[in-house]
Amino acid sequence: MERKLPIVCPSCDSELKVNSLHCESCSTTISGLFELPLLLKLSRKEQDFILNFVKASGSLKIMAEKLKLSYPTVRNMLDDLIGKIEKLQHTPQ
Repeated sequence: MERKLPIVCPSCDSELKVNSLHCESCSTTISGLFELPLLLKLSRKEQDFILNFVKASGSLKIMAEKLKLSYPTVRNMLDDLIGKIEKLQHTPQ
């Protein structure tokens, strides 16, 4: 089972930040306070939607066929995702 990277504090629901990165090959560790990339702040379902959208060459028609949903439903899903991304981009870090 693939473990999901937590992005929200389980105690207070605040956004988590990365504290260190570690290379398993040479054991180098980099410490600091790093922001999570925007795409990691999205749910797994939203990330999968984006990956499938790119693999479908940005075609909502193909996405609708793959998801077995209507074109307007997929368009609404994309619009919701765009709105969430815009909100995340304008949220103070």
